[in-house]
Amino acid sequence: MAFNKRNGGPPFGGLSQAKRGKMSGEWEDSPSQFEEELLMLEEAEMELEEMESQAGHDVIPVGDLFSADLNPRWPRPHAPTLNPSSETLVFQQIDLDHYLGASVAGMPGQLQEKVPIIRMFGVTDNGNSVCCHVHGFAPYFYVPAPNGFKSEFLGEFKRELNSAVLKDMRSNKDNISVTVLAVDITRKENMYGYHGQQSMDFLRITMAMPRLIAPAKRLLEQGFKFGHFPIQGYQSFEANIDFEIRFMVDSNVVGCCWIQLPKDKWRLREERSTSTGEVDSQTPVKVSLCQYEVDVAWTDLISHPAEGEWQRIAPLRVLSFDIECAGRKGIFPEPDKDPVIQIASMVQRQGETEPFIRTVFTLQSCTSIVGSQILCFTQEKQLLQSWAEFLRTVDPDIITGYNIQNFDFPYLINRAAALKVTYFPYLGRVRNMKSVLKESNFQSKQMGRRENKTINMEGRVQFDLLQVLLRDYKLRSYTLNAVSFHFLQEQKEDVQHSIISDLQNGNEQTRRRLAVYCLKDAYLPLRLLQKLMCVINYMEMARVTGVPLSYLLSRGQQIKVVSQLLRQAMKQNLVMPVVKTEGGEDYTGATVIEPEKGYYSVPITTLDFSSLYPSIMMAHNLCYTTLLQKGSVERLQLSSEDFIKTPTGDQFVKSSVRKGLLPEILENLLSARKRAKAELKKETDPFKKQVLDGRQLALKISANSVYGFTGAQVGKLPCLEISQSVTGFGRQMIERTKQLVESKYTISNGYQADAKVIYGDTDSVMVKIGVATVKEAMEIGREAAEWVSSHFTPPIKLEFEKVYYPYLLINKKRYAGLYFSSSADTHDKMDCKGIETVRRDNCPLVANLINTCLQKILIDRDPQGAVDHAKEVISDLLCNRIDISQLVITKELTRTAQEYAGKQAHVELAERMRKRDAGSAPNLGDRVPYVIIKAAKGAAAYMKSEDPIYVLENTIPIDTQYYLEQQLSKPLLRIFEPILGESKAESVLLKGDHTRCKTVLTSKVGGLMAFAQKRSTCIGCKAVLKTDEAVCDFCKKKESELYQKEIFHLNTLEERFSRLWTQCQRCQGSLHEDVLCTSRDCPIFYMRKKVQKDLEDQSKLVSRFGW
Repeated sequence: MAFNKRNGGPPFGGLSQAKRGKMSGEWEDSPSQFEEELLMLEEAEMELEEMESQAGHDVIPVGDLFSADLNPRWPRPHAPTLNPSSETLVFQQIDLDHYLGASVAGMPGQLQEKVPIIRMFGVTDNGNSVCCHVHGFAPYFYVPAPNGFKSEFLGEFKRELNSAVLKDMRSNKDNISVTVLAVDITRKENMYGYHGQQSMDFLRITMAMPRLIAPAKRLLEQGFKFGHFPIQGYQSFEANIDFEIRFMVDSNVVGCCWIQLPKDKWRLREERSTSTGEVDSQTPVKVSLCQYEVDVAWTDLISHPAEGEWQRIAPLRVLSFDIECAGRKGIFPEPDKDPVIQIASMVQRQGETEPFIRTVFTLQSCTSIVGSQILCFTQEKQLLQSWAEFLRTVDPDIITGYNIQNFDFPYLINRAAALKVTYFPYLGRVRNMKSVLKESNFQSKQMGRRENKTINMEGRVQFDLLQVLLRDYKLRSYTLNAVSFHFLQEQKEDVQHSIISDLQNGNEQTRRRLAVYCLKDAYLPLRLLQKLMCVINYMEMARVTGVPLSYLLSRGQQIKVVSQLLRQAMKQNLVMPVVKTEGGEDYTGATVIEPEKGYYSVPITTLDFSSLYPSIMMAHNLCYTTLLQKGSVERLQLSSEDFIKTPTGDQFVKSSVRKGLLPEILENLLSARKRAKAELKKETDPFKKQVLDGRQLALKISANSVYGFTGAQVGKLPCLEISQSVTGFGRQMIERTKQLVESKYTISNGYQADAKVIYGDTDSVMVKIGVATVKEAMEIGREAAEWVSSHFTPPIKLEFEKVYYPYLLINKKRYAGLYFSSSADTHDKMDCKGIETVRRDNCPLVANLINTCLQKILIDRDPQGAVDHAKEVISDLLCNRIDISQLVITKELTRTAQEYAGKQAHVELAERMRKRDAGSAPNLGDRVPYVIIKAAKGAAAYMKSEDPIYVLENTIPIDTQYYLEQQLSKPLLRIFEPILGESKAESVLLKGDHTRCKTVLTSKVGGLMAFAQKRSTCIGCKAVLKTDEAVCDFCKKKESELYQKEIFHLNTLEERFSRLWTQCQRCQGSLHEDVLCTSRDCPIFYMRKKVQKDLEDQSKLVSRFGW
């Protein structure tokens, strides 16, 4: 929804294609680029299907809305009848959950009241939807068997535990009589630590329901007595595994894999027959909206690993939608009061490039839009009811949009409840399951803290693009406009929520304009999903890590490693302990060789270790299963040949004694990545290419997250010994590389110069070899990488990656240089690390200035030109010649005001904005844009933050001194100090004529000025006048000259304003309509606002002449 996506600052770069594409002489009212796209889609489809008619813009009676002849594209393809006894059913599963239901006759599992049933949703190759109920799988966990335990004690143990769990229940609403289904003795080995390959007796305890595992585990840990065994506490194993993950691991199912149900092993459910009206438990009826609904035993289904032909992706339906609401003046829409006036929906099949359904549901009539279907309603209740029907008819597998999770869906559900639209909230695939809104707090190291709303929608994966971008990309601003500009180089019209009501209350034409805007908001997420390959990448990640697709968006990193760890452990008969998490002590991180700061005008070679941490774990066999705990060496009588001692003093057995689980997982991941990359080179089909690229990326990310899993102190299985040993080896290797390179590449060994390592980071070293050309640096770099690699245990490998020439080394993790990798003659890009060009918490002025200075220093080799440019920008800033859009700072609101220790500028502003208009104020997790304004002397920075629009509307002066001292000076000095020297850089840049500033007197500053009276001054000599005339007596003779000068200035402003206005009209696609856009990410918007204000002031000044 547009207005909920406004928070954020500008990501400039230029004008959209729509703005660039038109010549200034064209004044005709042409359709916008987006409308032209819709027209092209329409023409392409008409060629394909000349027979099919698109509905017009008439108000269509609801009864006819869902007839297939009117909308033949809405329903899924016809599902041919299947015979389970002679046919197999193959489908790709996309969602997997479980529920408690009645047991089905003929299927394995308990016959008591309620049993856990796994439910899979998927799609066949023909695009038919499937709901598959998997029976007979029960949750279980392990505890070590007490000493002297024999199989005859099993019955007693089970009875005692069963009664203890029943007693522990507060309420037994499900009338459970049996909580423990079975207890078996099995031989397993604890995964944590090396025990000399000795397995021991474990009790496998199978429970009736997943939620009973926690109380059983607690009772056993607290101390449990049975038979003649004394009371004792039992450590539990694998009791903290999600039921879905447990099932997937045991049945070898991974996320988004293809499932095959062999003939004669599955049963098809029929629709409920209305004639008898009775439900027969022998043959359960359909409960979902899927075309095929089947039952199968968990041991009968076949899961295909995602390789070869099983890598394909079914034609999933992806629905993208956007809603518009009509708020009251100045108040952000509220679902209990403000109506939903339009819902735009676009549906696309995965693998196709364009949406095949383009529909707008609108309140009141609306002029037709070529290439899309408009359905008009007179009542909002009817509109909501029909859209829910539309969703159920189209039956999408994936639902996307921008901020649908926190705005569109909650608004629709709350609005439907306010209007009592009874059948609206059934948006999932299970008929009687109501979609309910819940608040959730998600916290992780990667994402920070976020407040999210969640809605259950069984069988449909909610893929909110905003949440995906927040997870995977670091951007200055996350408005849909900024994101579209960043990835697609396209902008969209941004209509503020207060104007939407005016458009709705206008006529058919204004509503059409709103509908085009709404359609574009539904279309852009589909384009972005395609461009960023989100669906494919996430699917491949689900396949690689073995978790359901929905877990990847709602959970953190750890669940992915747990899933892989359990799969590998099962093969080796190992069990995973439940570890109590305590925030343990921290360990030393990666090493950084002290940088030798400076500007290097010779090539600098960079050598780096490929997949450093995974390769260390593989080379040295670091794993839970190989860790030797205190006293183990003596107890197991190991010789010094059998184990290694890591740099941190920890001990691990060698792979000759036992191969670790983690190294094995990593080997599988990295060899699968090699295979995927090899296939990618051969593949010609663009869609299959995307799938393979997504796969190799997922494999790389998974391999890198294994190390993080061992170091996460609040994790499922933290192991400090592994993580500190990995970083210990890393530090040792960087030091050794430095020593090797500097000892071999010397003049005494026949090279041109002595090599010097000028900087080393986590996994790379920068070497000044002393050669003059990039070509030579590349050759020696390749040779050095190979020679140094030979000193390390495989698969550790040092690779030549790139040459920087020239290179500016500012400090640790801060450097810039021209990046040569593919060719020695032309640079690939200008690479900046940790410099303000890539940081998001500075204003764009800093990024743009630093970028230009670096280009002048590195590309033009003109440091003096860079100094002059910096001086010029500082001068412009202090004389108020910089546009406000360049001064907007954005910061993320991660906590509420009360939770911050000190007062923060963006937090205080968010509170002030909340008092002005609660609806449009930023929420937790949003980025807050602000500028720093002038205030009384000594005022703290947090009191000086203000909303940029508010500043423009009220002509509040900017605190330019703050921007120079707090924003520009440090980054500039950091860049110029290595070139000019510390003391000189400061005196040249921050002192001198260019730092003279223009003072703006303003009544907004200081307490006393609030009581001052403003008097008119002469336009010529600024003398104070008693009357409101234009000039004083002394300047009377020059009055006409002054008048002409002011009129000329007024004309200049008018011309500038009209140019900006036309620019905006072009962007929105019509030169005959007012500009409504209020995109805070667009520099033109701020310029337009500023000129508008200047124009008003100048008109007032000219009117004083009274001519």
